[in-house]
Amino acid sequence: MMRTEKNTALQKLARLSPRQWERLCDGCARCCLHKIEFEDTGEIVYTGIACRYLDQHSCRCRVYEDRTRLVPTCCRLAPDNLGEVYFMPETCAYRLLAQAQELAPWHPLVSGDAESVHRAGMSVRGRVVSESDVDTDDWPAYVIDWVQ
Repeated sequence: MMRTEKNTALQKLARLSPRQWERLCDGCARCCLHKIEFEDTGEIVYTGIACRYLDQHSCRCRVYEDRTRLVPTCCRLAPDNLGEVYFMPETCAYRLLAQAQELAPWHPLVSGDAESVHRAGMSVRGRVVSESDVDTDDWPAYVIDWVQ
């Protein structure tokens, strides 16, 4: 992608109202999965282990307003940090739009249906365990390959 396209895309995102910004989230909750980053290669893999605050049915955070206080490693996305969130799933609407790409057909803003992300199998609903149930030493056993 050309640099000007990316700059234009980021400028458009920066003009969104807070409500519009929040509506970009497709509700997949893939960003709420714990990741393992290998120090020697920088590779990041996803686990099937979700943050303790994730409501696994709705795929929404139960403590959304306080999430970064309660979980210091939780990322608060903003137009000015999208270039730094390399660990976000490739299907993430924020990432796609920052790269001047289209939203997927299953995205609720495209489909008009909040459940479309779940029906398309793009959410974590029914596929993960809570971090409360897994010892951190066991995380490597929970590496998954269904998140890009």
